[in-house]
Amino acid sequence: MARWMGLPAVAALALTACVTINVYFPAAEAREAAREFVEGVIGDDASGDGAPPATVPGGGMAQAAPRFDPWMLLGIGSAQAQTPDISIRTPAIQAIQARMEHRFNGTLRPHFDSGALGFGGNGTIVVRDASQLPIKDRVAVNAAVADDNRDRQAVYREIAVANGHPEWESQIRDVFARQWIQSARTGWWYQQGGSWTQK
Repeated sequence: MARWMGLPAVAALALTACVTINVYFPAAEAREAAREFVEGVIGDDASGDGAPPATVPGGGMAQAAPRFDPWMLLGIGSAQAQTPDISIRTPAIQAIQARMEHRFNGTLRPHFDSGALGFGGNGTIVVRDASQLPIKDRVAVNAAVADDNRDRQAVYREIAVANGHPEWESQIRDVFARQWIQSARTGWWYQQGGSWTQK
């Protein structure tokens, strides 16, 4: 009987030790990091839709308003993890960006201008119209597209890992996919809903 008397005290102690930590994907910071990265690859003369990215006063993400948590009445706390600042300044990410910038401005840009290439809806480059590629350039352009798409997948993964959240890779890819399209120059093509649209 005596051993059962201590059970409520142990249960209460266990409940008060519980803390829930919520880590939210920092969408605003990811959009800003994507914009900086993409503009670094495409170059200063890339034109988006003319609208500056939305910013939150004070920098960073908007903080959610505090709300009542009924578990707090029992002493169970809810902790908010500090929102990370999406970093793209690691040596690995900067090396990938430098390769992509060199490849984009050396090989790929003229074929975006001609309409042969376009941005896929998944953050990759797609050969949209191979007939627009000069026969002598097709092998080199296809190789450059494949290399660039490998670098794109690597950078989305590297950004997620570098910021301590590998599970964010698909969200980062989605943010970047939208940014490539937003930063596309007038006349370039992009996929939207499976169909091609010219900017």
